[in-house]
Amino acid sequence: MNIHNNARLTAWGRAELVRRVVLDGEPVRAVAAALHISPSTAYKWLRRFAAGGWAALADRSSRPHRSPTATRPALIERILRLRATRLTGPEIAERLGLAVSTVGRVLTRAGQGRLKGPGATGGPRYQRETPGELVHVDTKALDRFVTAGHRAHGNRSKVGRRRGLGQDHLHVAVDDATRLAYAALLPTQDAAACTRFLEAARRWFAQLGIAVTGVMTDNAKAYTSHAVQAALAAHGIRHLRTKPYRPQTNGKAERFIQTALRRWAYKKPYRTSAHRNAALPDFLDCYNVERPHRSLGRVPPLLHFLMQREQRP
Repeated sequence: MNIHNNARLTAWGRAELVRRVVLDGEPVRAVAAALHISPSTAYKWLRRFAAGGWAALADRSSRPHRSPTATRPALIERILRLRATRLTGPEIAERLGLAVSTVGRVLTRAGQGRLKGPGATGGPRYQRETPGELVHVDTKALDRFVTAGHRAHGNRSKVGRRRGLGQDHLHVAVDDATRLAYAALLPTQDAAACTRFLEAARRWFAQLGIAVTGVMTDNAKAYTSHAVQAALAAHGIRHLRTKPYRPQTNGKAERFIQTALRRWAYKKPYRTSAHRNAALPDFLDCYNVERPHRSLGRVPPLLHFLMQREQRP
């Protein structure tokens, strides 16, 4: 999500404004001053909340009401019909006399940007209803470095400079129901490290009022160790494991890791791995608080969680 340079309130700030004014009864002007916004801005968001509840605090689309040059619905339908016959984007563009970029945008918006193999079908999609009912856990090893690598300068000959520096291990925990994510960098991914991370994640979710009752991991030796099993059992947490050779079963953790790599670890040429590691908290704040999540109706995970909690009896 790209926050406007002059924006004073993120989704979290708007929720904080409502909480302090509506729920805690603080004066509007005092809260506005504390959040460094004008009273008129505060009243604007309070009016939106009064009219639409928590959902009204999400960012509105900046798309214009009318788009005269937009692709016509009938043409979109023809593009998708041709895609169903397994034509590529350039083939569809040539047949319909369209720009390849136009066809590409239509296919991407329809979730058909890539052709699947013959007979390929996605696995069954599921989503738990209760926060904490299932938390997806996984790890990703990241090389340590003291100079920017080939992703920054395109020269793989300098890779040798990072040999012997070891790796940092990104441990992630993603709640299935809310998509709220906790992550930490640890020097290893052995049983002791996994145990420490699971306990830290459990406490983090507990601070939000979420009781973790189920955890899903792969079948790595660390997760099947006595230490991890004992730590989970001590809190009555059920341990589910992915099926062998079916990592997509834990897809929510996998997708979060890919997002983290794109938007944090490989986002820019960090001078050292220490600088990269120091940027992790900012990424987590952006992911949980600011970045719209498609499966949550373009609402950030934390705001979605607050909205759902408000609606529960």
